[in-house]
Amino acid sequence: MRLPFAAVLLLSLCACAGTPTKTLRRADARTLDVRQLDARVAELMQAAQVPGLALAVIADGEVAYLKAYGLRDREQDLPLQTDTVMYGASLTKAMFAWLVMQLVDEGKLDLDRSIAAYLPKPLPDYEKYADLAGDERWRRLTPRMLLSHTSGFPNFRFFLPDGRYDEHGKLAFAFDPGTRYAYSGEGINLLQFVIEQGLGLDLAQLLQQRVYDRYGMRRSSMTWREDFAGNVAIGYDKAGKPLGHRQRRGVRAAGSMDTTPADFASFLAAVVRGDGLSAAARTELLRAQVRIDSKRQFPTLAPETGDDNRAIDLAYALGWGRYVSPYGVVNFKEGSDEGWNNYSAFIGERRLGLLIMSNSDNARGIFKYLNDAVLGDTCMPWFWETYIPYDRPDLATPTALQAPHPACGPVR
Repeated sequence: MRLPFAAVLLLSLCACAGTPTKTLRRADARTLDVRQLDARVAELMQAAQVPGLALAVIADGEVAYLKAYGLRDREQDLPLQTDTVMYGASLTKAMFAWLVMQLVDEGKLDLDRSIAAYLPKPLPDYEKYADLAGDERWRRLTPRMLLSHTSGFPNFRFFLPDGRYDEHGKLAFAFDPGTRYAYSGEGINLLQFVIEQGLGLDLAQLLQQRVYDRYGMRRSSMTWREDFAGNVAIGYDKAGKPLGHRQRRGVRAAGSMDTTPADFASFLAAVVRGDGLSAAARTELLRAQVRIDSKRQFPTLAPETGDDNRAIDLAYALGWGRYVSPYGVVNFKEGSDEGWNNYSAFIGERRLGLLIMSNSDNARGIFKYLNDAVLGDTCMPWFWETYIPYDRPDLATPTALQAPHPACGPVR
């Protein structure tokens, strides 16, 4: 029998409930009532038509609360669970940056050394980067630039400056390396290339040994594993159309990871408490590297700029975004693709964090509300992240783009 969505959501709330071992508090010191949180999540999911969502709360550097809501597969009425395999998308970048800083800690990589010093031959001599032949600016690139999204590359070579897709797009610099911020998966994948070609290291093996095994992430991988099939989520577009779950075969630091809410929450807790890096390396990972003045994160090369986020000092660190809240510095990392939306954020000095993973394009419309429910009003740069609240679609219009959007306070 096919159950109504609200009924399935209620059943999954009961079946996947996690009970915190101590009183949870938001950054504003208010008690986090998990029963009220559950009701709020259910309300938002129903209103925004989000089929499945998982939420974790990190308190004192540990996973204090973890719950799955709704469905991993609507067509089969299968509930989302905390060990359901979901697409991590660009959450992969945050984990990659963490791994890179381990190599920096060990003296195997210098953040400010040209990538030319690591590669056996010039970058354009490799087929994948032949488009850069004749442009010596590639020699200016350093691991720091690639991790802080100041490489000068577009997000991916097949994305035009206005965001349109061109399957025949060629890789080229949009601006001089190190001069401004523009989110770039190309830059992250290039650093993976440098590590594998220049240091002779295998990224998938490194992550397995140094991250997955260390933090008990038994159902995470940079490529598809057949044992995932028994409990895997299906992605859904805005209209609720099922998009399946792509079985990725290539390792991509920019975003090929499959993981589970439980697994990534374990990793996020490790980042919050600083497990796995020296204090100096962790500080370097999370400190501001480049100020951000773009109106929106995407399209990455859009020309609109402004001071909307100057008050919160919006910036990029290494693999993580960063802004200053009333309660301390917030580091964050998103992850999205068609049918998938994820968000992680933490306040290091309070050892408090949040993870949201969802199998729906509609989930981004409730991230602002969930962030505020769990962490408090941290002044999340929701407009810049294009997390337009589901009940305020008017804020996504061109007119809205020209207006200032202060991050703090209620949505106007």
